[in-house]
Amino acid sequence: MGVLYLGSLLLGIGCMLLLDHRFRLFFWRDATAAATVTAVGVVFLLAWDLAGIGLGIFLRGEGTIATGLLIAPELPIEEPVFLLFLVLCTMVLYTGARRILGRAPARQRERERENA
Repeated sequence: MGVLYLGSLLLGIGCMLLLDHRFRLFFWRDATAAATVTAVGVVFLLAWDLAGIGLGIFLRGEGTIATGLLIAPELPIEEPVFLLFLVLCTMVLYTGARRILGRAPARQRERERENA
């Protein structure tokens, strides 16, 4: 039971990568740019977490679904994995929404041509 949260995060990352692969939204569109954005995002959010932990704002909660393994005081091993999932999810949603919204004006122009 102690790896349920970590396993769920890894499953979520796998699902995001499958969605990305299917629609070529982020990593499968430009791997170098995606790797850079992901690394910068995870490092920034990890620094944010460490600052919060250092200031005593963020504390680790006890849970039976977590591994209990710490990579730093108050920083469980699941946190960088969660931050990776968060960045991937955000970028897949952003690039997907941008693609869908980018198609809307083209469809409207087609309808206007058909009606003219």
